[in-house]
Amino acid sequence: MALIVHKYGGTSMGSTERIRNVAKRVAKWARAGHQMVVVPSAMSGETNRLLGLAKELAPSKVDDDHNRELDMLAATGEQASSALLAIALQAEGMQAVSYAGWQVQVRTDSAFTKARIESIDDERVRADLEAGRVVVITGFQGVDDAGNITTLGRGGSDTSAVAVAAAMKAHECLIYTDVDGVYTTDPRVEPDARRLSTVSFEEMLEMASLGSKVLQIRSVEFAGKYKVPLRVLSSFTPWDIDIQEEARSGTLITFEEDENMEQAVVSGIAFNRDEAKISVLGVPDKPGIAYHILGAVADANVEVDVIIQNLSKDGRTDFSFTVHRNDYAKTVDLLKEKVLPTLGASDIVGDTKICKVSIVGIGMRSHVGVASKMFRVLSEEGINIQMISTSEIKTSVVIDEKYMELAVRALHKAFDLDQPAA
Repeated sequence: MALIVHKYGGTSMGSTERIRNVAKRVAKWARAGHQMVVVPSAMSGETNRLLGLAKELAPSKVDDDHNRELDMLAATGEQASSALLAIALQAEGMQAVSYAGWQVQVRTDSAFTKARIESIDDERVRADLEAGRVVVITGFQGVDDAGNITTLGRGGSDTSAVAVAAAMKAHECLIYTDVDGVYTTDPRVEPDARRLSTVSFEEMLEMASLGSKVLQIRSVEFAGKYKVPLRVLSSFTPWDIDIQEEARSGTLITFEEDENMEQAVVSGIAFNRDEAKISVLGVPDKPGIAYHILGAVADANVEVDVIIQNLSKDGRTDFSFTVHRNDYAKTVDLLKEKVLPTLGASDIVGDTKICKVSIVGIGMRSHVGVASKMFRVLSEEGINIQMISTSEIKTSVVIDEKYMELAVRALHKAFDLDQPAA
């Protein structure tokens, strides 16, 4: 008997018929002798609907009191889907009980709308499992030390499921989504993209941070910290698929770098359309300039990604960095108001029509010339590289947005990602 955590996304919970199918699938696993904990998201579209109502009532309100009420509101979506799933499981003849995050308790900090999990009390859940019940726990939410309901931010149900699996030392955490695993790149951009049977935790963390939308990055960080085996698989396979076949399907995110994984120099191509580039031109080339510019940006809670500083000429240099496209206008205004007057820079220019394309692979550690091959492929396609960022297992380039799909396809082919794994 193994303790298994299932997580189902909003699409999987999108209607009573789909909830019924989830219940049948979970019941199949329970009847096979497994202790089952299930973490569902709200029904698809429900969180947006609720937050839309709040926006109608207070379009521009942003403070802690307002965000506290947003969390109270948004948390009801998962509470409804959890109760509905427990009801569906009971209709399948299973003993089932649902709990909200504050009942378990999932303890978080007090950062409303983007709280972080600090601890989980699993005593109540273990007692239910020992009594033969299936336990359904709301994803996306918890409770702070003051007893306020908090939510974890978009995609937080993934993080909830991984945190529950870590706290309970589950055998495996299965993340059911509307895709059947992790692919070498987005199949909508490259039709020859392949599903990976395994991917290392480090590679998945890079892919999630670089724009792959399969898993929320905080859930991958949590899995890495607590060594939780994760499997990404489809909830749209028939619920009565053979359980052994299902247990081997999808993509396993693993911590073991076996020989087969070492053979793949590059495992995947990630991309992100949501970037914008800002350049501060003609800044004095002296110590503290980077902090002077980026400190103000950080204080405004804007996340900076790729950074590049040009060689100095006549004591002046250009300083460029990328931010999320949603933060572009705010960052440019901030720099013009607060930084430009005190810095002595000549101008601030920007570009919102850029994207980031990245190659990722643990095999890059032991192979030379991978980055140069990437640059050669892009050059042969006539694609100009504006910025470069590297780490041990990834190389990212910032290019003109209009070349993104061409770059992804060319790199995918050049690194043989369209070929079956050896």
